[in-house]
Amino acid sequence: MDDRPDLAAMLYPLVRLLIAAETPILAAQDLSMWGYSVLTALDETPVRTQAALAEAIGADKSRIIGTLDELQLAGLIERMPDPDDRRVRLLSITAKGRRVRRTVRKSIRAYENELLGALPAADRDVFLKSLRALQQ
Repeated sequence: MDDRPDLAAMLYPLVRLLIAAETPILAAQDLSMWGYSVLTALDETPVRTQAALAEAIGADKSRIIGTLDELQLAGLIERMPDPDDRRVRLLSITAKGRRVRRTVRKSIRAYENELLGALPAADRDVFLKSLRALQQ
């Protein structure tokens, strides 16, 4: 029998560490984790409906409305009525939103690279490849 801890028990401390490191990075740009998730999704796929966005980031449709309101008020996203269905809102990231998202991502990646630097290069590559494989 394998006596290793459960995966969640091994990953949870790392996830807590990452969230703690990302929180001040996001706060410096006046973003929430959900806001960053929205900007990332919209930067990767420029136009989405609110429903498709919610599904893509794993959020409840009604849960992200406040986040979308905040992002729109800050000029980071645009919401426009769908010309084919006025009940549907199409979302897109603005140039300002793209700059903010890239600034945050650069800081997060710098921290991650520092953290991953504790691993030998070959182990780091296998770790990242394994995480990608498990996400699918």
